[in-house]
Amino acid sequence: MLTQPDFPAYKKLRKRAREVALASSASSALGWDMETYMPPKSLPYRAEQLAWLGGLAHRKFVAAQVGEWIAACEQQGFAADSDEGANVREWRRMYDRATKVPTRLVEKLERTRATAGQAWKKARQDSSFALFKPHLDKLLAIAKQMADCWGFKESPYDALMDGYEPGATASQVKQLFAELEPVIASVLAAARVKSESVSANLLDGHYPVAAQQAFNRKVAEAIGFDFQAGRIDTTTHPFCETLGAGDCRLTTRYNEANFVQSLYGVIHEAGHGMYEQGLPAGEFGMPNGKAVSLGIHESQSRLWENHVGRGPEFWEYWHPVACEHFPDLKRLSPAQITAAVNRVTPSFIRVEADQVTYDLHIALRFDIETKLVEGQLKTADVPAYWNERFEKMFGLKVPKDSEGCLQDVHWSHGLMGYFATYTLGNLNAAQLMGRAAVEIPELSGKLARGEYQPLLAWLREKIHSKGSRHTPGELIRLATGEPTGVRSHADYLRAKFAA
Repeated sequence: MLTQPDFPAYKKLRKRAREVALASSASSALGWDMETYMPPKSLPYRAEQLAWLGGLAHRKFVAAQVGEWIAACEQQGFAADSDEGANVREWRRMYDRATKVPTRLVEKLERTRATAGQAWKKARQDSSFALFKPHLDKLLAIAKQMADCWGFKESPYDALMDGYEPGATASQVKQLFAELEPVIASVLAAARVKSESVSANLLDGHYPVAAQQAFNRKVAEAIGFDFQAGRIDTTTHPFCETLGAGDCRLTTRYNEANFVQSLYGVIHEAGHGMYEQGLPAGEFGMPNGKAVSLGIHESQSRLWENHVGRGPEFWEYWHPVACEHFPDLKRLSPAQITAAVNRVTPSFIRVEADQVTYDLHIALRFDIETKLVEGQLKTADVPAYWNERFEKMFGLKVPKDSEGCLQDVHWSHGLMGYFATYTLGNLNAAQLMGRAAVEIPELSGKLARGEYQPLLAWLREKIHSKGSRHTPGELIRLATGEPTGVRSHADYLRAKFAA
């Protein structure tokens, strides 16, 4: 008797999904190489490689027979809560979205992204927005074209964000920021007073790159990142990229005067990496083998970086090991280091921002993105608008573009609609950590002893193993008992920084 997973159309969909994944993962490998080791003169050919592979993956997935197979599976009636039902649901959503965009536009995006990424590196190095502006113009035009292809009810930004956070809208995100920003304002004053006793230069010292690399690897391995299925490399902007089944790459950057930049970059990216490594084995390329959204993905990195890595328990355990690698730290106690890595003061660089002001960085970028996409802001006006808004929000004058609108890599990769997922990640992380503390006996004590497996196992069960079986909203509700909201993150900020 034919079982549902053996249904011919379903088997054909799985085969096609694996073929698409092969092309997409090859693109990821080439993209990772482009960000790490690629020689500059190979850029034109690399752009064509990426365009060809992107077009190949798109054509394979939007083929008419794929739509026929999906329809046949829908008529077959897989149970909605089954693996098959979830895969078919997601294939339908992805297919309906993909078929609205012509392959030539996908290829154009891949080609433009490749050249824009390299132009951004040069522009950031020279702190010259003018060098990047022509590329941003092209990427913004493509983003608007794609949004028009996909369609939207309220804002073209909704169509773009749906690719990163399915179901989320700009209006929903604006409401979250409206609730969150007053909380930040109320916590910030108390947090800054609390931080006045901590010198901004407390951690300054000599931290050789080799020592940082050795320490970072020990930490990443201890919290659960599998180096048999991944590695760490150096780039301009930290990121995590999965190149295929069993191949997850982390990157960070180094400052020999302060080890914190690379350490927390690695912990953050390892959070992403452990999510990728915890997805259902054997399902690579299927929706059920894929992370459900970037707001969920970011919850994993922010949870490990902040709730674990910046907690007093972390430095209680890691202090002697850190001192072995960094003799300059022997003069400081675990409590002093904890205070230093949690020091709150407005600063220019998002990836180095304190936990209280971090979401203000995201609010600024979200505001600019929505205005660009909706035609309320021209690319030529981005630096001036950024600098004006930044000074109002943070009380700081932006000295140069590399510390302002050129600091992030995302726009050069065509990732319009992405930034809001960082704040969603913060909100989700607080809810998950709060629930984990209830369900895992003596969690704080375990973390103080360097026992990270119970927390990782809980996240594996509640988040990683689910793939895309549930929508992002459903997944968080099932894991924490409530939808994504501001309350848990607000309570966490108040307790940690304003108590």
